[in-house]
Amino acid sequence: MTPKEVLAFAQKNKAKMVDLKFLDFPGLWQHFSVPLHELDEGSFESGFGFDGSSIRGWQPIHASDMLVIPDPDTAVMDPFMAVPTLSLICNIADPITKEAYSRDPRNIARKAENYLKFTGLADTAYFGPEAEFFIFDDIRFDGGAHFAFYQIDSVEGVWNTGREENPNLGYKPRHKEGYFPVSPTDSQQDLRTEMVLVMEALGMEIEAQHHEVATAGQAEIDMKFQPLVRMGDQLMWFKYCIKNVAKRNQKTVTFMPKPLFGDNGSGMHTHVSLWKGGNPLFAGDKYAGLSQEALWAAGGILKHARALCAFTNPTTNSYKRLVPGFEAPVNLAYSSRNRSAAIRIPMYSPSPKAKRLEFRTPDPSCNGYLAFSAILMAVIDGIENRLDPGEPLDKDIYGLSPEELANVPSAPGSLDEALEALKKDHEFLLRGDVFTPDVIEKWIEYKIEGELNPVRLRPHPHEFMLYFDI
Repeated sequence: MTPKEVLAFAQKNKAKMVDLKFLDFPGLWQHFSVPLHELDEGSFESGFGFDGSSIRGWQPIHASDMLVIPDPDTAVMDPFMAVPTLSLICNIADPITKEAYSRDPRNIARKAENYLKFTGLADTAYFGPEAEFFIFDDIRFDGGAHFAFYQIDSVEGVWNTGREENPNLGYKPRHKEGYFPVSPTDSQQDLRTEMVLVMEALGMEIEAQHHEVATAGQAEIDMKFQPLVRMGDQLMWFKYCIKNVAKRNQKTVTFMPKPLFGDNGSGMHTHVSLWKGGNPLFAGDKYAGLSQEALWAAGGILKHARALCAFTNPTTNSYKRLVPGFEAPVNLAYSSRNRSAAIRIPMYSPSPKAKRLEFRTPDPSCNGYLAFSAILMAVIDGIENRLDPGEPLDKDIYGLSPEELANVPSAPGSLDEALEALKKDHEFLLRGDVFTPDVIEKWIEYKIEGELNPVRLRPHPHEFMLYFDI
């Protein structure tokens, strides 16, 4: 839409307010609202001022003034607000220079798309994330100097088979048996459909919804692939819609990778392909129907995978899922069909348009704009430098001997390891000024001081089980 069309769209839908949404550095949507009369065609250039020092990972207090500049192409009516409200996703800019802000994740994604075009390798990078999540009925957590706890509950939780529910009807998925039983075991079909319909009303293309493997309401809803920035926008709407549909049904949703002990965690398998002039570039006559460019792209992802994890698996909780020997794809290799490899080549369709790489290591706690941009930069590096991905891993990883397994590198085992890898390997991210040194340094600093150290300093409840009687 043009700014003029956005104003007409707002009038047609009787909007009274305008909600301005933007992303903080770690990856949560922030917003503020103005009355519709405050929005005019000039607003799409002049923007609206706000305090950037109050946003996580952003400006110091002595340079706090920032601008949000609405993107007219993102205009939709917010589906959850009681008063008709026009929603606009915004880019962030400096109020004096009007330059795009280096730590704005959406700006980084825009630069990544532009850099791809600049290289001449392709004009479009498509991304299709499969973000899994849990739908719970109750969540409680707290901690202090002398205590710490969390408690999760779900009517689907297998631990509730013996609970008085007046009546308890059973039909609770056992651990690792949530994929794909019908109702009544799958109790959330209608809820997930409601989520799908809300997202489709916003213009998002949804391909499927289903229960996932774990007990206690693990779910997946799949979006059709989109260009990088658009998919970054859609992933934010995806999380927003799912959480708010759950809330109005007295449920709660988490995209934490590993909220439950002893069952599957939530991943975000991310499909990526490059296109040029409307033609797919990853289809060819090499292994699994891939092109040579696709194999080099896989080589780029594998070479930089440990550093990529600082963005694709950016929480301490991420590494409760990425544990060798369990269900997570920690093995830095590629394969057709083998789901234990970090990169899988899906073989569902023979169509060249369906040929892509599926990077299976990421999880949905990530900031999508940053994660997709980092993956794209690794893909570009792989193609430009013709990085050989090695031999495919077509064997059962769990059947390999210790000697064979020693030759298969692994993803980081902790956020600390991932951040160390990023410190050592980030030059590929700096090309085209996509990620700046300031962004890399601030990301590492924020993660260490804001997340890693606070977790390190706290006793874990299970340590009392292990060590109290020493």
